[in-house]
Amino acid sequence: MKLLIDFFPIILFFISYHQASFLVENTFIGGLLDPTKSELITATIVASFIQVGYHWLRTRKFEKMHLFSLALITVLGGLTIMFGNPDFVKWKPTVLNWLFAAVFFISFFIGEKTLVERAMGNQIELPQHIWNRLNIAWVVFFLVSGAANLYVAFFYALDMTEKLRMDMWVDFKLFGLMGLTLIFIILQAIYLTRHISVKEEALEETVEAEKHQHESENR
Repeated sequence: MKLLIDFFPIILFFISYHQASFLVENTFIGGLLDPTKSELITATIVASFIQVGYHWLRTRKFEKMHLFSLALITVLGGLTIMFGNPDFVKWKPTVLNWLFAAVFFISFFIGEKTLVERAMGNQIELPQHIWNRLNIAWVVFFLVSGAANLYVAFFYALDMTEKLRMDMWVDFKLFGLMGLTLIFIILQAIYLTRHISVKEEALEETVEAEKHQHESENR
């Protein structure tokens, strides 16, 4: 469920981008924007405000990462409007992903547990080296996701028109990055299942051995 909530602003962004004209004419935030500016700015700002507002209405508190994302898009969006260049906004997914990578990496050196273990340690029990591998995997995933965004935003299909390349990048934000995330989570689940099943088998063998030992002692 939380995964769907995290994807919610990306879906909003996708819808906002393709319905930018409607949002400019019919929403308060959109009405504050210059309709002659890039649709990308309308999409990102509207999506970010809706995300923060929805989370506050649901929990009556703000999430730090949502506020950071809103602040980041406000700065990058302001630079885009100031210089008339949408490239600033295209950096947002990369900045966020690489920030996540840094946080996961730093967790190796702060506290007794990595970030992955802190998040999942209450649900499952794994050897320390498996927790470390999972944490490294998340670091690599966020680095790759950030790099993939840069490639699609600035280096892919350079022979196409700017509008088509922008449309392609917006579609990649929804389907590409979401697809990468889902694939990574599925692979992680398969990896965890393998280790959990091994642990369960070992536990069953231990229980069975103790049972036989108990029966032998009672003979």
